Amino acid sequence: MPTRTQRAKPATPPSTPSRQLDTFENPAPERDYVIRFDIPEFTCLCPLTGQPDFAHFLIEVVADRYCVETKSLKQYFWSYRNEGAFHEKVTNAILSDLVKALAPRFVRISADWYVRGGIRTYVTTEHRKRGWKPAPFVHLAPLPGASAAGAEAALPHSPAR
Repeated sequence: MPTRTQRAKPATPPSTPSRQLDTFENPAPERDYVIRFDIPEFTCLCPLTGQPDFAHFLIEVVADRYCVETKSLKQYFWSYRNEGAFHEKVTNAILSDLVKALAPRFVRISADWYVRGGIRTYVTTEHRKRGWKPAPFVHLAPLPGASAAGAEAALPHSPAR
């Protein structure tokens, strides 16, 4: 019969929360393209009650010179876990930090804050680089059996927005 052993806690955790957003050079700065991050498990605390608040974040970025490294983004979001802050403050602080780290052409953050006290809150905030104008949207017919709505919704210059 196998022996049960308990895994030892590592001396140094493989990752820890951090407010540092690491970047790398945009591999295709000559064109606009959308980088989309879907973060369904955001947690922070209500600043008044200390109760946990949960949110689903969607971040859409049109990079200029830099892109954000995803592990650092995960650790950044994790850093809010024990912090008390209002929904609007957290959403806008994340936008400000991303703009500071990336100086993107465009970034939009949509936060779906789950029901608390019978109210669901949606906060959407965005930044456009001064002088940046997106290319006109090109509407293509969907492939047979595919939906075009998903692709259009991700574009910052989509007529659906």
